[in-house]
Amino acid sequence: MDFPFGTGIEVIRALQSVGWLEAPMRFFTFLGSENFFLFGLPVVYWCLDAGLGMRIGFILLFSDAFNGIFKLALQSPRPYWVDPQVKALASETTFGAPSGHAQNATGIWGTAGARSRSNLVWWLAGIVIFLIGLSRMYLAVHYPTDVIMGWMFGGLIVAAFIALWERVAAWLKQRTLVQQLLLSLAVPAFLLLCYGLMVYVLRGYAIPADWMTNAGRAGGDLPAPVSMAGALTDAGAMFGLALGLIWVRRMGGYQPSGPVWKRLACLVVGVLGVGVLYLGLKLAFPSGESLVGASLRFVRYALLGLWISGGAPWTFAQLGLLGGPARPVPAAAAA
Repeated sequence: MDFPFGTGIEVIRALQSVGWLEAPMRFFTFLGSENFFLFGLPVVYWCLDAGLGMRIGFILLFSDAFNGIFKLALQSPRPYWVDPQVKALASETTFGAPSGHAQNATGIWGTAGARSRSNLVWWLAGIVIFLIGLSRMYLAVHYPTDVIMGWMFGGLIVAAFIALWERVAAWLKQRTLVQQLLLSLAVPAFLLLCYGLMVYVLRGYAIPADWMTNAGRAGGDLPAPVSMAGALTDAGAMFGLALGLIWVRRMGGYQPSGPVWKRLACLVVGVLGVGVLYLGLKLAFPSGESLVGASLRFVRYALLGLWISGGAPWTFAQLGLLGGPARPVPAAAAA
């Protein structure tokens, strides 16, 4: 698919001519990164608003999964793969369009704005979304068209979640435990199937030599866009989040409660668990695209999602960190 690469390159060069922008652009790109959301989502869910936390978690995973499928369909390069004259201030291995940072930021910060129903939050969310997209152009990992597409797809996903979330949640509550468990596996499996079909279609894809050459000169990771790694991450985490949510609801639900010190204690306990699962299992499990490596990647992220949505709240209750003595998780709306 052809994009106006020439015009996009000119925009990137103009942005990069403002040297003092590099530090703030790196900061805003971090606000749209997986690492920020990995630790930001639990803070919201464990300490502030469980319902908003779950919305953010699922919209992030759905958005990221669809973004990967879109990237494989469009097969668009990164700017620094094409033009060695731009400064590669970051490196990426996947295709470029649409921008995942722009799409996910629109979904997540847009969801926060919709949940708050505050004009001020909407304005702040819009500014953050715009600056995250701008940062991706400044770092030369996206063309303007990539970012605009990301904003558009992200907006569509937000609109779909706002329209369907409550109805789907009410429908799921009426299902039996077995049906809920099957659905928690069926949806991630469907996304994996769609992604896997795209990877299969592109199994013989050869990255243009000049893309590899330019990316190599820039340093960082070389392009490796035809991979199941991202899909396994999203599907595993989605499955784990869904299982944890089923667990918590059967125990009465979860909503952050108690004084500030208890919420901070919950955060410390929760983050320790995330560290053990995210870093510990990463070291313990083999990586790679083999069947064993792919399966264990799914398991690692499923356990991480399960801990965030179910295991950590259960642990908080057992430690008496929910505003009262240790007891089953108190009744509250988790969604």
